[in-house]
Amino acid sequence: MKDEQYILKWLNGEISDEELSLLKQDKNFKNLEKIAHYSSHIETPKVDIEKAFKEFELKKATTKKSKVVPLNYKNFYKYAAAVIVLLVSSYFLLFNNSVNFSTQYAETKTFNLPDESEVILNANSTVSFNKKDWKKSRDIQLKGEAFFKVKKGKSFTVNTSVGKVTVLGTQFNVKERKNYFEVKTYEGLVSINYNNSLIKLAKGKIFKVVNGKIDTLNTFNINNKSWLQDESNFKSTPLQFVLDDLQNQYGYVIKTKDVNLEQLYTGGFTHKDINVALQAVTIPLQLSYKIEEKNITIYKNGQ
Repeated sequence: MKDEQYILKWLNGEISDEELSLLKQDKNFKNLEKIAHYSSHIETPKVDIEKAFKEFELKKATTKKSKVVPLNYKNFYKYAAAVIVLLVSSYFLLFNNSVNFSTQYAETKTFNLPDESEVILNANSTVSFNKKDWKKSRDIQLKGEAFFKVKKGKSFTVNTSVGKVTVLGTQFNVKERKNYFEVKTYEGLVSINYNNSLIKLAKGKIFKVVNGKIDTLNTFNINNKSWLQDESNFKSTPLQFVLDDLQNQYGYVIKTKDVNLEQLYTGGFTHKDINVALQAVTIPLQLSYKIEEKNITIYKNGQ
């Protein structure tokens, strides 16, 4: 009980040097330090302190041979809050096994999964998975775009809001944006579960759904540069999705004026120079652009 009092006083910042020295001798002190660290980053849950106090008083009154101890309200509130933070922090440390990776505009990130499979996350994207269950189920949630190099083993599934992509061990790219879904196979064989149908995708094949419709183009050149080489490429893609990709790669807000966003674009743009990228998109379509701080306006030539 004495150690528990030391812990509460330590969490509350009221412990003396002598008491802290005794507490550090506890073999679990390192775990306590981790809990204290995490508790500083979460909000203490709201608790009805008055109700808890009344229940405490009732229990004390009904206990036989109970010893009457004066209760310091101020310390009681502090200790109650500290205990709650301790319990919630312990939950996050011991039971919350969700792992998340995310990128901002104009940012990419590379990381390894528990089985050493590699993920390269494109700009403005998020990946999450359960670390604890990974050996049983290699399942990932994806929002945005990522390239996967999967180690051979049990089935590996990428879940998106549009469909599921399942492999055993291969290299492939999944892109899931608003009204746009695309899977490219660079190596091996990929299975796609879309709209209750199973599609097999071999090396060099692409599966694309634009505005809810499956694109009839089903091949791509695996030797062409991609966003992994700081370049985006498109084949007969509506301009709207090309401009969305420009926003993700550069972080600019793009607006259009009297521009047909459904017109198809074939080509690509670099991720290293915004002016060169805009010229690569606008010139073939006979469009112009204007940059004002972090805003871009695209309009027809002559306007």
